[in-house]
Amino acid sequence: MRALNDVLAPAKINLFLHIVGRRADGYHLMQSAFVMVDWFDTLHFEWRQDGKISREDLTSPLPADDLIVRAAHALKGATQCPYGAHIGVSKNIPAEAGLGGGSSDCASTLLALNRLWSLNLTLAELAPIGEKLGADVPFFLGGHNAWVEGIGEQLHPISVPPATFLLAKPPAGVSTPAIFSHPDLKRDSELAIISVFAEEPFGFGRNDLQSVAEALCPAISDTVSWLQTLGLQARMTGSGSAVFAQTTPQLAAQVAALYGSSAPNGAPNGATSSAPSSAPSGAISGAPSGLLLRSCQSLEVHPLWGWAHSKD
Repeated sequence: MRALNDVLAPAKINLFLHIVGRRADGYHLMQSAFVMVDWFDTLHFEWRQDGKISREDLTSPLPADDLIVRAAHALKGATQCPYGAHIGVSKNIPAEAGLGGGSSDCASTLLALNRLWSLNLTLAELAPIGEKLGADVPFFLGGHNAWVEGIGEQLHPISVPPATFLLAKPPAGVSTPAIFSHPDLKRDSELAIISVFAEEPFGFGRNDLQSVAEALCPAISDTVSWLQTLGLQARMTGSGSAVFAQTTPQLAAQVAALYGSSAPNGAPNGATSSAPSSAPSGAISGAPSGLLLRSCQSLEVHPLWGWAHSKD
């Protein structure tokens, strides 16, 4: 095997995110539900015999030592692999959005190079490498939507109904350290129960980071307010500035078409019965300036699921 082309790295959304405490070392304890969606970065891998790692940015430029490069070097170091790779990156998931794009790229790199270099590491062997690179990397390696606790290291696979989401990212980003260090951040939410979440997964809870993020980045509030004019219940995902709302495939495609974003990949999976109905024609207007919109479907499993064995 000398090349792997069109390797996908999906985005994720947090259906809710509660901060339930803080450890003595300052790390915040959380509860959340992570769901993958079909907004992808695309990576291409070519085998190199000389052992070097190189990267080519096919769309927007990335930092020289980004998580993709760091993942490749970490895997080489952990396995003493003599080979290298040239990695082409088509970056589509926006940064500082709370969509996990960097961590997803990292996980897909570990899975792809594990295959390209014929290392045959199991998921259990890849996970410790990923944990050292980013908090969300183990989630993407795990390959399933998950209930997440602790500082992000406790993962429990969950199943949620297929759904359509409208994702909106304002031009401005927001600093994750600034949110978590803010004195107004709520840090004492009550522990949630997974069975209660399962009764209404798309309307459960809130994002405890959102009020602080809106104060730091008013464009988030503007985006939420605009989606509410469409009859959608919107909330921020993760600690970035992107906002999402469950909707119907029809409304999502209508909004995306009006504002120049692409429709969902492939046939829609369908929305749950609790999704709001489509807005009447002509009712969609007034989107904040510079808003990046994307119509997405939820994913049941990671596109690279099975690229590493779960057990020996």
